[in-house]
Amino acid sequence: DTFDNAKIEYKEIKDIKELKKHQVNVCVSKNALGFIDYEENIEVLTPHEFSKGKVSRNKKLQKVYNESQKIYHKDELQIGDYVVHQDYGIGKYLGIKTIELENVKNDYIQIEFDKESKLYIPVENIYVLEKYLGSGDKIPKLSKAGGKEWQKKREKIKEKVREVAKKLIAVQAKRELLQGFKYPKDSSLQEEFEREFPYKETKGQLDAINAVKKDMESSRPVDRLICGDVGFGKTEVAMRAAFKAIDNSKQVAYLVPTTVLARQHYLSFKERFEKYGARVELLSRFVDHQGTKNVINGLNTGYVDIVVGTHRLLSNDVKFKDLGLLIIDEEHRFGVEHKEKIKELKADVDVLSLSATPIPRTLQMSLSGLRDLSLIETPPIDRLSVQTYVLESNDSVIREAIRRELGRRGQVFYLMNRISELDSIKRKINRLVPEAKVTIIHGGMEKDEIEDALNLFLDKTYDVLVCTTVIETGIDIPNANTIIIERADTLGLAQIYQIRGRVGRSDRNAYAYLMYDKNKVLTETGKKRLDTIKEFTALGSGYKIAMRDLSIRGAGDILGSEQSGFIDDIGIELYLKMLNEAIDEQKGKVTKEETRNINVNTSRHIDTNYVDDDAIRIDMHKSISKVTSRTQIFDLINEFQDRYGTLSEEIKIYIESRYLEYLLKQKGIESYKDNEKVVEFNFDKEKTKTIN
Repeated sequence: DTFDNAKIEYKEIKDIKELKKHQVNVCVSKNALGFIDYEENIEVLTPHEFSKGKVSRNKKLQKVYNESQKIYHKDELQIGDYVVHQDYGIGKYLGIKTIELENVKNDYIQIEFDKESKLYIPVENIYVLEKYLGSGDKIPKLSKAGGKEWQKKREKIKEKVREVAKKLIAVQAKRELLQGFKYPKDSSLQEEFEREFPYKETKGQLDAINAVKKDMESSRPVDRLICGDVGFGKTEVAMRAAFKAIDNSKQVAYLVPTTVLARQHYLSFKERFEKYGARVELLSRFVDHQGTKNVINGLNTGYVDIVVGTHRLLSNDVKFKDLGLLIIDEEHRFGVEHKEKIKELKADVDVLSLSATPIPRTLQMSLSGLRDLSLIETPPIDRLSVQTYVLESNDSVIREAIRRELGRRGQVFYLMNRISELDSIKRKINRLVPEAKVTIIHGGMEKDEIEDALNLFLDKTYDVLVCTTVIETGIDIPNANTIIIERADTLGLAQIYQIRGRVGRSDRNAYAYLMYDKNKVLTETGKKRLDTIKEFTALGSGYKIAMRDLSIRGAGDILGSEQSGFIDDIGIELYLKMLNEAIDEQKGKVTKEETRNINVNTSRHIDTNYVDDDAIRIDMHKSISKVTSRTQIFDLINEFQDRYGTLSEEIKIYIESRYLEYLLKQKGIESYKDNEKVVEFNFDKEKTKTIN
């Protein structure tokens, strides 16, 4: 319809029934987003729909619209969280405190140290703090504010960090001198192979694929780590690199930690490669003696192009005619003896390592230029997040969950981390769902027994797998899309995340039921853990959750496991900051610390009547501290007013004062003081020579 002659009525509408049809209705709302209601046949338009610039939505709404967004900021502080001050040590965050002095109000972050001593840090200086992230749920010891103990600990770790930096740079320098096989550009056959990939590649996948190909087309040997959350498409990156190798008459070895994974990858590679005349073979304990002999002979003569296998590949009797590419899946899961053998294999071939262990972004930065690293952060387009429920243990829910999964011909994981109770769980399932075929695995069984049971589950011989945390890693069963976890409150945060990652590996809806004992009062830690998992159902949020012990494990895998102890002492963020500094120092890049004291005497305060959420207030202070142009000021004021309402003059003056401080620093002012009558400048002679 056209609204050229439409009557416009202005009134506050409290109910959809008050809307008048066939005309434009204008109403007032403090926070609205446009939408179309097809049932009522109405469309709601707001300024957001016409904005050319970036519109900042309400934070809670933003999570809904941008599910795969990863959050790396340390400012997600909650009262009671542990933080690390680079000069004072480990303390506890107590919230924001407003202090007024001579009619000037300032907001401070309040930190408690040992013996209840307090430290107040201006909110805009939050960068001196790191959120403490140690392994597991370990509670750190509070430091003595101003004590020498922290300084000694820092210096000791600094020395160790320097050693790590030297080692990393030495390894890199050695690699630069090596000459590897230089591959040509992609052939038409390679392009045809890649077109057969049945899914749409994600940006992360394409970036990783392009990086690997660029590595292979250079004369330097490839040594790249591909890191990505479960099911984010690392195997396809490996497949394309493998095809490039065999297309140039090189052999490929794919090393995996378990026979179950070996079998899965073998079948996947066989399906994709054999139509191009490539010979793909499996080498594990499931291959009989004669079969093993034939594979080894084929590798030696060059008859076998690709071999997928477990540590059996590392045996002395396995020789290759011309090995060009070694792909290693989850290297940290191999033993010391196997790792030494891997080092020998690595010596003069291209190496691609795959890992689902999250790597902190700061570690990624510190390894930039030292080790080639690709991070796949975008989930596949058709992947759905896991629907997660936290509830008391409930037989009716268990029965319904299993029956619903079986009804769509799927399978179920049922986890209880107590071996002694697995048999009773199996009996309970047989009673609740008699038609379900149930099997058990746990860490007390022989490795071969576990893998045999997993293979039977993979072949759909069983419907329900009752297990302990033995399934935490290395299992890919896309048909299993429901997981029930008993006593979930007793498991670690990253552990629950990893276990939940066993489901949701296909385009089906997946369900996770995190259960705790009836009538049990959850500890504060247990409740917080389950709430966190429930909140972060978004795909890729493993990088948010697993920044705890998993990221430390990831750092340990790359830097050496002994580093994990130091990381626990000072937190991973400060450790990696020190590593970055040590690497820059080794490279001769020494950054001079900013010593200029410029402080415009205005209130730096955001009233709780305006925004009462501490995390948002911290975010606002941080945004204000980054102002470097008049355009940014206008954008910031518009954003704040759009989200929280009209700004007070006090906040506007605060924003202007931060911009003034930025300008004074840019113009080479050494220090600045002001009061009601006098403004005093001190100039830096060197920097002010060019001032007009």
